[in-house]
Amino acid sequence: MAGASLIERLRDPSETALGVLLLAPAFLLLALIVVYPIGTLIFNSFFDLRLSGGSGMKFVGLENYLLVLEDADFWNATWNTVLITLITVPGALVAGLGLALLANLPFRRQWPVRLALLLPWALPLAFAGLIFAWFFHTEYGVVNDVVRRLGFGSEPTMWLLRPGWAFAAICLTIVWKTSSFMALILLAGLQMIPRSLYEAAQVDGATRWQQFWQITIPMLMPSIIVALIFRTITALQTFDIPYTMTKGGPGNATETLAMLIHKTTIDYLDVGYGSTLAVFMFVLSLAVTTVYLRRIGRQA
Repeated sequence: MAGASLIERLRDPSETALGVLLLAPAFLLLALIVVYPIGTLIFNSFFDLRLSGGSGMKFVGLENYLLVLEDADFWNATWNTVLITLITVPGALVAGLGLALLANLPFRRQWPVRLALLLPWALPLAFAGLIFAWFFHTEYGVVNDVVRRLGFGSEPTMWLLRPGWAFAAICLTIVWKTSSFMALILLAGLQMIPRSLYEAAQVDGATRWQQFWQITIPMLMPSIIVALIFRTITALQTFDIPYTMTKGGPGNATETLAMLIHKTTIDYLDVGYGSTLAVFMFVLSLAVTTVYLRRIGRQA
């Protein structure tokens, strides 16, 4: 009787049981690609695990975390990462909004404009870094050539060999690369705004500037929030462009947290300490995302 009852339940499950069965594959996949790697990362952070020493794993508890808090390289890399985020995320938003508004204009042929938005986004990050590294090269870079032709200086500027200029060049490259991503999300939001709102505003005598601030921005806010969340998370994980342009130099002036994790884990083969650094980056990303979802998301 019990077997027959179980078969009947499987044939005609309740709503709760059906929901669990349908969501089970998604939960298993999420556990496999998210929960297990993060759990392994946190587990390794409590051990002294050096692949080059041959001594195996040694439990050290919170020692790695204390070392991170006293590590000047960690604070330098964290500051560089936060500064890149604070500069490039608003910069990409402003540039992306301008590009989205341009692409949303009633051109007779809109596909060339929208194709131009796709090209920077589709370009690999490392390739974009190499291109701009060539642009800012001291001897044969395009930027120095243009500056010299305009008569602003006879001596070439060492853009990537000075900390301030190198940081500015990296931020400019990141804004160029990521503004197209922002533009694509904002363009989708612009196309969802009813045209009747603008027609009613014109009847009421609203100027285009007033329409932009009273209609476009409020209606576009959900798309802006989504774009900011994705762009901020990727900015906190910045690696490819600074690595290909300066390798973190000069010195460690442009080294990001992701680059420090790569150097510690891959170059120095210190998996335990590298995992601890990665935990800090994960917590930083999680905290920023929580702020977006709770504060800015509620206002939207």
